[in-house]
Amino acid sequence: MSKAGNPRLRKTMLRVAWLWLIHQPQSAPARWYRQRLPGMSGKAARKRLIVALARKLFVALWKLTRAGIVIEGAAMKTFA
Repeated sequence: MSKAGNPRLRKTMLRVAWLWLIHQPQSAPARWYRQRLPGMSGKAARKRLIVALARKLFVALWKLTRAGIVIEGAAMKTFA
């Protein structure tokens, strides 16, 4: 997520990434994050990792809206 884009969207996606880790701990993106976390040291490295997770989630949510591909392991609710 480069800084050339919309700053409001970047900030929102980072918040979504943190919330995703809390509310969807069994999903594939959350497992991906937790697998890489032990090898990271320092605050800057963790920031890079959460940005990478935010980008992965953005792509996955785009696929969900365009093709209906559900994120692996995500608990989805249906709305009537």
